[in-house]
Amino acid sequence: MDFGEFREFGHASIEFIINYLSSIRERNVLSNVLPYDVINQLPRQIPEQPEHWRQILEDLEHIILPGLTHWQSPYFNAFFPSSTSAGSIIGELLIAGIGVLGFSWICSPACTELEVVVMDWLAKFLNLPEHFLHENEGPGGGVIQGSASEAVLVAVLAAREQAVRRLRLSQPELSESEIRGKLIAYSSDQSNSCIEKAGVLAAMPIKLLPAGADLVLRGDALKQAIEQDVAAGLIPVICIASLGTTGTCAYDDIESLASICEQNEVWLHVDAAYAGGAFALEECSELRRGLERVDSLNFNLHKFMLVNFDCAAMWLRDANKVIDSFNVDRIYLKHKHEGQTQIPDFRHWQIPLGRRFRALKVWITFRTLGAEGLRAHIRKHITLAKQFEDLVKADERFELIAPRALGLVCFRAKGENEITSQLLQRLMERKKIYMVKAEHCGRLFLRFAVCGMDPKPSDIEFAWTEIQTQLTSVCAEQQVNTRKAGELSELTTHLSGLHVTNATLQR
Repeated sequence: MDFGEFREFGHASIEFIINYLSSIRERNVLSNVLPYDVINQLPRQIPEQPEHWRQILEDLEHIILPGLTHWQSPYFNAFFPSSTSAGSIIGELLIAGIGVLGFSWICSPACTELEVVVMDWLAKFLNLPEHFLHENEGPGGGVIQGSASEAVLVAVLAAREQAVRRLRLSQPELSESEIRGKLIAYSSDQSNSCIEKAGVLAAMPIKLLPAGADLVLRGDALKQAIEQDVAAGLIPVICIASLGTTGTCAYDDIESLASICEQNEVWLHVDAAYAGGAFALEECSELRRGLERVDSLNFNLHKFMLVNFDCAAMWLRDANKVIDSFNVDRIYLKHKHEGQTQIPDFRHWQIPLGRRFRALKVWITFRTLGAEGLRAHIRKHITLAKQFEDLVKADERFELIAPRALGLVCFRAKGENEITSQLLQRLMERKKIYMVKAEHCGRLFLRFAVCGMDPKPSDIEFAWTEIQTQLTSVCAEQQVNTRKAGELSELTTHLSGLHVTNATLQR
């Protein structure tokens, strides 16, 4: 493909994206494909000869798109947002076109330095404590990871290694293997599955502590667990708190958890993958309470910042603790400026060696939207969720399961869990909107998250009409089934009576 054809392909691809996104409401949010449908439409080997890009776009339209769940649709109301924007899409294109790897400063100085700048921009935008800024003289700073899962794993591994080194010095009678066998970590039973997975990958058990009735983890529960584990000879290492739990977007009590962690030399990490965006809003300033006391935290830019996946911000109070834990140097990775400036080599702050130029799409997104545009986007999600919450409250057949939190509303149909289960099944079969279920204290409920590239009040009305209509159908079907069951019971009783009468006559 020469540059002329590349230009044509590129222009056509941009038009393809624009047409896809501008007409996304016309598509069912869920696909109709069955397992292997896509596989069976594709060849089993790489084509021997190059194919024209027009044929590739044709196959994209007719084979790939019908097999997708449309995450940028405003009718995608499952999980949490994974949004994008025009600036981010262009940024991703430029990242691929420039094609640099930024694992050290010398590999691409601008790749590293732009990340330093945008991470400080973001920290200031979110009103984070100054010790998380690169421009601050301390050892703290921010880095872009691929996902919240990576950020949590980095924190868990760093906390583990710091604990092992500290105990090797304070308790030299213990071998390293003995120490590692006693390590334990903590989180809430409402936390994301990536936290439990981090414990598996780190070979360190993570005890999921029961949250309170309000789904919040507090210091008292952590204190009790640590006391019990220390008495049993275990060594507490890290607590991963959540600001915006997966199920209901509940906020753990960071201040009370921080007090217990400080008393026990336990690393405190905050997973604010979703709710972290609200740090930027003064009306949500209570969410920032206690952040000055945490060791690390993460926030996904693809949830509220309109930067497409993958892009997760992570800040460290003392980055040296991560660098010391992960530092593996080779002569081919060294350069003459290493160690002579405060500019980091981010390969020491992450799991992989290579790293993408993610800062470029962040920089472009922030410049094309501005801080005002970003705040307006977050507030729009909150406003739309409030609209949905009001609709739930106005229909006596439904109830809220938890207070509305940012762009998430958790609700259910009143009555037995089977009603809510059947409602979700009908919605999934119709594929007009997409939600997922969750459970708390034996009660099944649905999560409605405001998502999509550009959700509007009319999208909320569309979703609610679909939900109401399908609940009406579920209730009507239940009434028919109840009536039929009653008629069958009466018939059975009648036949039983006839049998008894017949038997009496025969005597």
